[in-house]
Amino acid sequence: MLVDEAEIIIRGGHGGAGRVSFRAKLGGGPDGGDGGRGGDVLVRATSDIYALNQFLSKKECTAEDGESGGVGIRSGANGKDLILTMPVGTLLTDAAGTEIELTKIGQQILLAKGGLGGRGNESFKSSNNTTPKYAQKGLRGQEKRLKLKLKLIADLCLIGLPNAGKSSLLNEITNANAKIGGYPFTTLEPNLGVLNGKILADIPGLIEGASEGKGLGHKFLKHIEKVGLLLHCISCESDDPFGDYKIIREELKKFNPELLNKKEIILLTKSDLKETKLKKIGKEEVIPISIHNWDSIQALTKILSEG
Repeated sequence: MLVDEAEIIIRGGHGGAGRVSFRAKLGGGPDGGDGGRGGDVLVRATSDIYALNQFLSKKECTAEDGESGGVGIRSGANGKDLILTMPVGTLLTDAAGTEIELTKIGQQILLAKGGLGGRGNESFKSSNNTTPKYAQKGLRGQEKRLKLKLKLIADLCLIGLPNAGKSSLLNEITNANAKIGGYPFTTLEPNLGVLNGKILADIPGLIEGASEGKGLGHKFLKHIEKVGLLLHCISCESDDPFGDYKIIREELKKFNPELLNKKEIILLTKSDLKETKLKKIGKEEVIPISIHNWDSIQALTKILSEG
């Protein structure tokens, strides 16, 4: 299961308390050390699109607290930072509406600072107060409530009605291993493959009314927004290929009209079964394709690699 939305609470570590202590010898002065700083909470972008799944069970994420100060003016150890991994394409929004977007693998951003450690009594010694009997408590770390929303960052995207042959095509031209079957909704979540360095996403089948919440596709329409090229798959088995095309285009328009401006190539899948003509569409790039026709696969691979 792909988790593409979550809400979490993050907290920087609590700063360690300062120490109140005095040297053991008679008349010894203060020697209480400072507390350590609490750990920070950071986020690091990963290529793993399933990284948000961890937040199904982990709703609160807290960095390590700083240690208390010690005797002999020894400072407490700083708390370890907590680094959360999230997929590239994740948008993080806090309660104030501030947004952070992860745009490249390895990107690392500070989310919440740890609290400062308290000062020990030795640091309060002065000519007017040679034996201070107090120290500071450590400060709390920053706390934030974050909404996480993943939008896949892919170069190419396969779209179309259920059972249009998208997963089979993805498996054939990339290193993916998507589940396939001769019935609708085999694909229940996006699948990714890599073609000559380009990321190709297979978006679960859209149906009429998807933009209004029908079927499965409405959950994944947002993943199309950042894709550079749409590969619109239409099965040659269809009795009304032009109608199929219009259904998908209408759902894209209802969800976000700007999706209609994306570059699009129409792929007539399963073209080994029968020929289909889509003259009404008026698109220049309409390519017959079959996973059983090696030449058609090679031709498509070349187009996508060079485009």
